[in-house]
Amino acid sequence: MAKDIEVGGQGGFSAKDYHDPPPAPLIDAEELTKWSFYRAIIAEFIATLLFLYITVLTVIGYKSQTDKTAGGDDCGGVGILGIAWAFGGMIFVLVYCTAGISGGHINPAVTFGLFLARKVSLVRAILYMVAQCLGAICGCGLVKAFQSAYYNRYGGGANELAAGYSRGTGLAAEIIGTFVLVYTVFSATDPKRSARDSHVPVLAPLPIGFAVFMVHLATIPITGTGINPARSFGAAVIYNENKAWDDQWIFWVGPFIGAAIAAFYHQFILRAAAAKALGSFRSSSNM
Repeated sequence: MAKDIEVGGQGGFSAKDYHDPPPAPLIDAEELTKWSFYRAIIAEFIATLLFLYITVLTVIGYKSQTDKTAGGDDCGGVGILGIAWAFGGMIFVLVYCTAGISGGHINPAVTFGLFLARKVSLVRAILYMVAQCLGAICGCGLVKAFQSAYYNRYGGGANELAAGYSRGTGLAAEIIGTFVLVYTVFSATDPKRSARDSHVPVLAPLPIGFAVFMVHLATIPITGTGINPARSFGAAVIYNENKAWDDQWIFWVGPFIGAAIAAFYHQFILRAAAAKALGSFRSSSNM
């Protein structure tokens, strides 16, 4: 187990030991016997359902209010800024509500990044992703059930590559956007931050929600902003049009690559996990 010694303090030096939490086992059979495990899966399902329901409704509402053929105008609706707030705000709310139950992932890319960093087991990661995708499908299904007259007419909230952009550009936008999100998740939930900056109150869901908000502002014109494979998959399943399916791979490959890069950067560059492991190995060899 790695140990850091933090040195600092105004007017002198004070040492504070910090121990990294142990990595999650690859396969943890014991967690399958615990109700808390299944409660966490249910929490991920419901959170993703609510996330898609609110955000897709917001997107469809905006498009209907700006549809000139239906009496709308360019200044109607919440605009791109409002859509970005809907996505970021819902992530803030839902992470706040579910963080103590499931960790508040609500996103297969986040789950994948945390799995690579050994924060969750393989079984938990897989079942989280399944729950998130099913929740997204049900959330979009509810929107279509309540807004059947508008759902297909205004695109069903499905992610598609915008005209004028290459697939490479769309993929890069998804990689970078997901990197920003997952990097923020790692930083906001880092237990070392709590040990080092215990005097600074940090509400982890807030920077995570803001990261989602900022990424949406930047990438809505390019891909409609995926950065969440469950969000893209659920909308594509219910909308079920060729364009959404043709571009679907971008919203899986991009976020997973971005999450992997963020996990590597945080764990091996910022936290220097490889250097710590090598140092521990050398210390034990010299004993």
